[in-house]
Amino acid sequence: MGGKCPSRKVKKRRFSHKTARRTKFLLKGDDAVFEELQKGDSDKKQLPRDEDLPGMGQYCCLHCDRYFANATVRDEHFKTKRHKKRLKQMSGPAPHTQLDAELAAGMGMPDNGPTLMSM
Repeated sequence: MGGKCPSRKVKKRRFSHKTARRTKFLLKGDDAVFEELQKGDSDKKQLPRDEDLPGMGQYCCLHCDRYFANATVRDEHFKTKRHKKRLKQMSGPAPHTQLDAELAAGMGMPDNGPTLMSM
């Protein structure tokens, strides 16, 4: 009579389409985006057309490293909380790099401090 609902097992195995969409277009790391923004293009030139990207690669957000289907969607993205946080993060100090991670893990060059006495 009792027992588990048969639909519970199905829910655990359900495939999340949202996570699959996120990994469809690989995003650059924070440090790569930061370096690209620091170069700073003095002139805004037309982006090259790429059929594999949404909107032929014409509508992009450099801070979030995302491409959009049209200008309306891109402009809506500019108003989101996620984009505003990203702007704040990229305008601050440089994000951590691989070298920082290695030094923190103790894999970098040892720092023994200054020598006190030389003999």
